[in-house]
Amino acid sequence: MEPSLTGRRIGFGLTGSHCTFEEVVPIVKRLAELGAEVVPVASATVQKEASRFGEAGEWLQKIEEEAGRQAIVTIQDAEPLGPKEPLDCMVIAPMTGSSLSRFANANTDSPVLMAAKATLRNGCPVVVAVSTNDGLGLNSQNIFKLLNTKNIFFVPFGQDDPFKKPNSLVAKMHLIPETVAAALNYRQIQPLLK
Repeated sequence: MEPSLTGRRIGFGLTGSHCTFEEVVPIVKRLAELGAEVVPVASATVQKEASRFGEAGEWLQKIEEEAGRQAIVTIQDAEPLGPKEPLDCMVIAPMTGSSLSRFANANTDSPVLMAAKATLRNGCPVVVAVSTNDGLGLNSQNIFKLLNTKNIFFVPFGQDDPFKKPNSLVAKMHLIPETVAAALNYRQIQPLLK
């Protein structure tokens, strides 16, 4: 049974794991189809950096089209998501190792992390969809720190290439809607490791 997100205001933050953008664009569309009002939020990397996966801003434009609104692109514009314009849930997909580290250590230096901080401030869930080459390396401590933090929930994840990149972890992006529905009930979707 598919979850209903009717009437829910869901933030959708993108950080710079360019290789997963193609997977998350359809998820934004799916959340909207399930009834959510999707509020996109983008890090500076997503806004300004080109890669072999696309031009600077290309994926941001696609996310905005699926959400039907412009993205929040500054820390100042993300701050009102706390008291004035609260979200029911904040999703960060993809969540890079760099952003993961900063989030776990309360270094709120991007619009995406400000939106997450504002959401936690309101006692609402934040859903993390990790995409990092060092999830089983230096960033493992940050993953485990966040796993033990109240109101933070993870999209199930696993090794994407255990032989060539044994420390790399990537979330199963197609499980974001189900993870959001569970997080709105303050429940971690299981199994967590896929």
